[in-house]
Amino acid sequence: MSKTSVKRVVNATLADKSWDNTGLLLDSSVEDAAQQNSPIKVLLTIDLTQSVADEAINKGAKFIMAYHPFIFRGLKSITPQDPQQRSLLRLVKNDISVYSPHTAVDSAKGGVNDFLVDAIAGKSNVQNSAPIEPDSSNPECGMGRLVNLKQPINLKALVPRVKEQLGLDHVHVAESKNGPDHEIRSIAICAGSGGGVFKGLQADLYFTGELSHHEALFFKESGSSVICCNHSNTERPFLRYIKEQLESELQSSDEVIISATDRDPFQTW
Repeated sequence: MSKTSVKRVVNATLADKSWDNTGLLLDSSVEDAAQQNSPIKVLLTIDLTQSVADEAINKGAKFIMAYHPFIFRGLKSITPQDPQQRSLLRLVKNDISVYSPHTAVDSAKGGVNDFLVDAIAGKSNVQNSAPIEPDSSNPECGMGRLVNLKQPINLKALVPRVKEQLGLDHVHVAESKNGPDHEIRSIAICAGSGGGVFKGLQADLYFTGELSHHEALFFKESGSSVICCNHSNTERPFLRYIKEQLESELQSSDEVIISATDRDPFQTW
């Protein structure tokens, strides 16, 4: 797979390099020119778990785009006793490379956070939307989004919309004192974990993957409502858009597939 193709889809400069580990995390490409020019299969996933590694090997994928970096901190040793490092060893043996875009896709205009704006508000009802933490070089990009609606909508109408757009049966809701009829005019949005991004921000509704107990309680006690969907459930639906973008950059003989085994670790029984 061409690294240039990936760079055209993912603007790596938008990643928060102060803590995030993005980019080509495992380069298993070969020097054989014939193999480099042969058709490839790309597997898209949010988390590179052991089951996803098995899936990539079984399906003949040679490139994995894993949204979350599966190598996050410096490695002093590699051992099969660690489940993530066991996957790393298997991927190396099978000549599979791994790229992680993470916060670069969060921050991008038209990226995950903008997808979540459309998912909860719909394009026709957005008065304005702006990054909560604008990127220093491109203020249209950045972490999170603060949305003001053209027409207010109550909480009980937004919840089923979120479920439908994200393909979920259940979400976590913390109602304000106004209950399900709480009228929402402004929404703070952050893919994944929103606590740090939301700090010091005022909105009628906070929409994210996860918050700590005390963060959710603070927003509720301050008169706001909260919708949490579990961390990766706010990110996984965006894989279909990454698939479309990659397909437009690759050769027609190449194949891009979304993992069938990737899922949030938490399930509601």
